[in-house]
Amino acid sequence: MIAQPDTMPTLAPLIISASRATDIPAFHGTWFMARLRAGFCRWRNPFNPRQQRRISFERTRLFVFWSKNPAPFQPHFAEISAAGRQFYVQYTLNDYEKEGLEPHLPALHRRLDDFRRLAEHIGPQRVIWRVDPLIVGGGLTPECLLDRLDRLGRVLSPWTEKLVFSFVDMYRKTTVGLHRLNPAYRAPTEAEMRHLAAGIAHLNNGWPHRLALATCAEALDLRDMGIHKNACIDADLIRRLCPQDALIQQELSPCRQASLLPGMVPAPAPRRDSGQRQACGCFPSKDIGAYGTCPHGCVYCYANPSPSVVRQAMQRCRHHPETREFLD
Repeated sequence: MIAQPDTMPTLAPLIISASRATDIPAFHGTWFMARLRAGFCRWRNPFNPRQQRRISFERTRLFVFWSKNPAPFQPHFAEISAAGRQFYVQYTLNDYEKEGLEPHLPALHRRLDDFRRLAEHIGPQRVIWRVDPLIVGGGLTPECLLDRLDRLGRVLSPWTEKLVFSFVDMYRKTTVGLHRLNPAYRAPTEAEMRHLAAGIAHLNNGWPHRLALATCAEALDLRDMGIHKNACIDADLIRRLCPQDALIQQELSPCRQASLLPGMVPAPAPRRDSGQRQACGCFPSKDIGAYGTCPHGCVYCYANPSPSVVRQAMQRCRHHPETREFLD
């Protein structure tokens, strides 16, 4: 039995992530805007369906949107701004067209145009370019990936400030999906990771606009290449976007760790989201959305149980585009 919103425990997060679980801007924009106007949404724990929460937007200052195709959502940004909320977009743009790893995305040339238009509309500081994940094998050599990245970077670098990349994690669903298409697909070795990272750093120096480079949830230390560990929920960027918001400035300021040696000034220690992977540097936020509701059909995706589950979910969404909850 599904609990009603007024009987559920309520969370009122400062920052909402929309969403690591599904592509809300591409497929669920109508739902999101209806929930924003209503002031809340519901959330169910994907690993414990009995755990449900009412997510209140009353205190929310900023939304982080994650998408591979945010173009359908672009008209809504003006209303979000008018409601006094800030935002930025984590825009994943890979080039796996030849391999068919992202079968239901728009054509690459269209996504490149959409990236530029989005940056023109909301500002390059609000559009983070993500290359995620980097996969090797089956013809995808590090040199092939770097060549494709170079072509992308020459087009995209004037329209963003940062490139974030990560290497594929071979979760069970990811492994099954990739190996069904080509058994040779695999994660890069550490040597290949370092080669790719060094290549990206070298390419970055030749692009029209030099980008900040960072990895997402990677244990590998690449600081000697000028590549930092990213915080996708980025306290520094959020403070930049909310300069007059006293609560944001206070809550997102780095905490100071207690010093073990007398007379030493403790270094600032940013808060991190304990609900994410150990190598994740994200500031705490609340993720909304649900697994099994993204029809992009990316072969490496770990968030969709099966194509039939996604089809059923999207059929329900079409019948109730504004009032549905991700609890059906």
